[in-house]
Amino acid sequence: MHPLHQPLFVKFIVYFNDNQDYFECHEVLEEYWKSLPDGDKTHPLTAYILLSTGMYHWRRGNIPGALRTLRNAEKKFHSISNLHSAFTEEIDFKRLLNNVQATIVSISSEGPFSSFLIAVTSQQLRQLVEIMEDSLPLLPEGSDAIIHKHMLRDREDILRLREEKKKGRQC
Repeated sequence: MHPLHQPLFVKFIVYFNDNQDYFECHEVLEEYWKSLPDGDKTHPLTAYILLSTGMYHWRRGNIPGALRTLRNAEKKFHSISNLHSAFTEEIDFKRLLNNVQATIVSISSEGPFSSFLIAVTSQQLRQLVEIMEDSLPLLPEGSDAIIHKHMLRDREDILRLREEKKKGRQC
């Protein structure tokens, strides 16, 4: 299977393009990345994760966080473009890179938040995205539930895992 056909990556594209749910973009890609055997921080998925995080920060007005994160994403995207990675196929990767660069310029000049699309160039990936769009319940674009998602989610599992890790280190 092509790595961009993986259902979690397809969900990422739907969340990114359809309702700009950047928090969910981060979540699904992190799940995909963590499912890989090596957990390599230079893996191409980390560039897409950083892109999602940077867009989330920008929309919420965290300008320093957005700039730092998107600059890191840009560096990683440049690195993977030089490797001719499968993660640059089936989308208009050049346009994606240009959009990231334009976003950094816009943020640096205090421009208003502006989303962009990841252009899908492969018919097969486009079909997978369309199928996912029909089956994935999406929150309304621009809603508080999307913009402030990290503040509204249930964090019990996260807090429980942190506590378990603390206990493990103390033993």
